[in-house]
Amino acid sequence: MTPKRIRPLRAAAAAALMAVFLAACYTNPFTHRRELMLVTPQEEAQLGLNTFNQIKNETPVSTDPAQNDLVQRVGRRISSVVDLPYAQWEFVMFRADQTANAFCLPAGKVGVYTGILPITQSEAGLATVIGHEVAHAAARHGGERMSHALLVQLGGITLSAALQSKPQQTQDLALTAYGVGTALGHSLPHSRKQELEADQMGLMFMARAGYDPREAISFWQRFQQWSNAHGGQPPEFLSTHPLDSRRIRELEKHLPEALAAYQGRNP
Repeated sequence: MTPKRIRPLRAAAAAALMAVFLAACYTNPFTHRRELMLVTPQEEAQLGLNTFNQIKNETPVSTDPAQNDLVQRVGRRISSVVDLPYAQWEFVMFRADQTANAFCLPAGKVGVYTGILPITQSEAGLATVIGHEVAHAAARHGGERMSHALLVQLGGITLSAALQSKPQQTQDLALTAYGVGTALGHSLPHSRKQELEADQMGLMFMARAGYDPREAISFWQRFQQWSNAHGGQPPEFLSTHPLDSRRIRELEKHLPEALAAYQGRNP
């Protein structure tokens, strides 16, 4: 490609990046953090519906009445204090004893895997988990991740256009460095920030729903013990999630506000 053709391509890519920044801003109504958002709530909800249907087709549902009653009871209480646009609330306990996890999709579709129950241990423990997962949906973290991925892709296109006149080896090295740099310097730190934000919001959700927020600290202490018994966590800078010890410290900072909300609801 000749330099005359490269310059217009660079200009077009730069203009596209600028348009992204100018046109797509969203403010989290709970934490007031400004976010990049290139998808609509309707698009997020539809993706959530499609994904949840696929998960239900592929993963067995628990047939234990007590487990199903528990997830329904906690899910209803948490969702009653959350305003999630286009939500069609549904709470499912999936039978997967080796999976200590849960999720909430943008459409209000909540899945809990039975493997998390030995760690939650109580209704308030499960409220910690569901509150955290619902917070991801309420904060539109999924849409934000998709938006950031698109932005990174645009950056790669811009870099690739700028390097067209360079030797192939130089192009390959630069693009590899760009991929590693965006992962370690942007994508992973941003994911950890979202996790801490969901912890903070989830703490408030469980308190407003009438669950003692101090139980969130106990849950994460148990989860830390479980994690250590199952190989521990990778270094934080290589992980999508903060270290459990950091999560506990951050939750303790927000605990007074959550306790005030809980005690105000339960005098």
